[in-house]
Amino acid sequence: MAKLVFGMNQSLDGYVDHTGFGPDATLFQHFIDQTRGLAGSLYGRRLYEIMSYWDEDRPEWDEARRDFAAAWRSKPKWVVSRSLKTVGPNATLIEGDLAAAVHELKATVDGEIEVGGPILARSLTELGLIDEYRIYLHPVVLGGGAPFFAGPRPPLRLVSSDRIGEGVIKLIYAPA
Repeated sequence: MAKLVFGMNQSLDGYVDHTGFGPDATLFQHFIDQTRGLAGSLYGRRLYEIMSYWDEDRPEWDEARRDFAAAWRSKPKWVVSRSLKTVGPNATLIEGDLAAAVHELKATVDGEIEVGGPILARSLTELGLIDEYRIYLHPVVLGGGAPFFAGPRPPLRLVSSDRIGEGVIKLIYAPA
């Protein structure tokens, strides 16, 4: 049975705006290793469109970016969207009943499925389908952007905390 995990970089004031800050080399390597271990990724349309950047090699990439792209491309992706008609390589479009589709994924896939995007995470939280929340807390204050919790704040219990690199704390929470 699959485990659904929603995790994103977050500012101290609770925002996940990817243009405001990014991972350092140590955290980026963590994400490469994590991606290699995934069973796949479940994305909302917006984050899938951002992540599709990794579908094609770019000449300016260093070895770490090429490694991440290779890991990301190798994993199946499921994209929840009402507006997209097609998705890229190694991706499947989910257009119908979100709860039924995700229950089927959880029942048929073994391993960890990354949930991408706070809007999709909100819907899955409301359905009680997220098994773990990972906050990569950065020492940055943005003052605005998309919040990590875009909807209801579920009761959570702290599972673990780890420092990654010089300034990031990885917090893992499970529904209480």
